[in-house]
Amino acid sequence: MIRRKAALISAVTAVSLVLASCGISNHPRDNAPDDDSNLLYVYNWGEYIDPETIEMFEEETGYKVIYDVFETNEIMYPKVAADPSQYDVICPSDYMVAKMTEAGLLAELDYDAMPNAKANIGEEYWETARGFDPENKYCVPYCWGTVGILYNTDLVDDVVDSWDILWDEKYNDDILMQDSVRDLFAVALKKLGYSLNTLNEDELQEAKELLIRQKKLVQAYVIDEVRDKMIAGESALGVIYSGEAEFCREENESLRYCIPKEGTNVWIDGWVVTNDSRHKKAAAAWIDFMCRGDIALKNFEFLYYSTPNTAAMELMDEETLENDVLFPNVSELDLEPFRYIGEEGDRLYYRLWKEIKSA
Repeated sequence: MIRRKAALISAVTAVSLVLASCGISNHPRDNAPDDDSNLLYVYNWGEYIDPETIEMFEEETGYKVIYDVFETNEIMYPKVAADPSQYDVICPSDYMVAKMTEAGLLAELDYDAMPNAKANIGEEYWETARGFDPENKYCVPYCWGTVGILYNTDLVDDVVDSWDILWDEKYNDDILMQDSVRDLFAVALKKLGYSLNTLNEDELQEAKELLIRQKKLVQAYVIDEVRDKMIAGESALGVIYSGEAEFCREENESLRYCIPKEGTNVWIDGWVVTNDSRHKKAAAAWIDFMCRGDIALKNFEFLYYSTPNTAAMELMDEETLENDVLFPNVSELDLEPFRYIGEEGDRLYYRLWKEIKSA
């Protein structure tokens, strides 16, 4: 089996996350030299790349990477929207790619400068990406996965195959939910049999009331902390991304992952280039490098998130490819990607989310 390299968020990265979440992160070019033509400014999720691949990119290309991290799409977006020129390459999620495209923040990609992207990303992933990037003009898939339930078999004696278990009073104060607007609503909406992209206010109100009723059972609303709490046996059930679930399973043999029968979200995160990037040549070189088979494999082995890179898959052993957490049979599952729901839709979801939090 794959083994993640021991590399938790460094003190510097942790400080960056705190500053970003407060909206007061320094501008990444504050300390840049006057001539920054050989620099590349990258904005990515925390712990979402093997640091060695950044060093390899710098050594092979001569570019110097200025690397910054964010914790959620919603933290990233306003910072980029305020000054799109401060970053060259960003790794947003599917629905956020559509939002950034609509806002004019993204540049069309030069695929002639990134042959590995076209050669190594599987067609099925390009097809999925067309759901938020219709002509594949703006985004190159980097990682993909599902959202499901991680549960501890030492603490859960029920069959786990449905979102319903997250409302079972037996597990009072033993349930972890995602502290993310769309992910939180997706659980309730799929439990109710609705689309996780619905804009029907009656359906959303029903989901809101369901989540309010669940609050008394929830130990915490978390993001990355779900991993640590589940590994330590501090919670019985947690909503989690598939890559995080696989890492947890490696660390605690009592943990199992379930994609509920009502369906769930299938997501893609991908590389984009900002429209105001001043280093588009370097940005293309970065994306091309990350799409190389050996580099994609290296990042996969670090991240535990499924890769859309077929060249990397060809380098994997059979056991890894048969892992149904990392590479589930999507034809047998009810999977739905997030769509961008527009500014009014965002405001509706956020208003209801605040009502849940304040209830």
